[in-house]
Amino acid sequence: MVTTHAAMGAALVTLLPLSPRFAAVTALAAFLGGVFPDLDLLVGEHRRTLHYPDYYALGLVPCLSLAALRPLTLTVVLAAFVGSAALHSVADAFGGGLAPRPWLRDDHRGVYCRLGRRWLHPRHWVRWDGAPEDLALCGVCVCAVLLGAEGPIRALAVATLPVSIAYTALRKRLPELAPWLVE
Repeated sequence: MVTTHAAMGAALVTLLPLSPRFAAVTALAAFLGGVFPDLDLLVGEHRRTLHYPDYYALGLVPCLSLAALRPLTLTVVLAAFVGSAALHSVADAFGGGLAPRPWLRDDHRGVYCRLGRRWLHPRHWVRWDGAPEDLALCGVCVCAVLLGAEGPIRALAVATLPVSIAYTALRKRLPELAPWLVE
């Protein structure tokens, strides 16, 4: 779920030893970086157009280096955004496939890897987006944000929970209720 990816990025950043002047804006940047790859649901091909498990990870190295050498708001925020987008893209390979009913495991497209010019197979650690374990992971990440962050990111993280609960409750019925959302 996009909410899990957003909360995961924000949670990861809250665990880092950041200067208080960067903490709030960096958590927000990580939250948004976790959302960004899923914008390809709206434009392009999902898990291919804006998902870059290889390029985001490679791009993270200079971003982190720059943030370490020149810790400015811009450099730290950029590293958080790219790092969270990388985490999202890589994490999708550990979820289910892209089919409208991923619990059937009849789709072997996890996320597209440009360097390998192929689809990475889904590992099904989280069986599908919106599976109960996806909701649980989102909840754990939100708890980490609540424990480690201050400011508006806490409210934003908490706001992901009702959305996640509703999506989890409806996920298996979405192919019938709203086929345009999952196909």
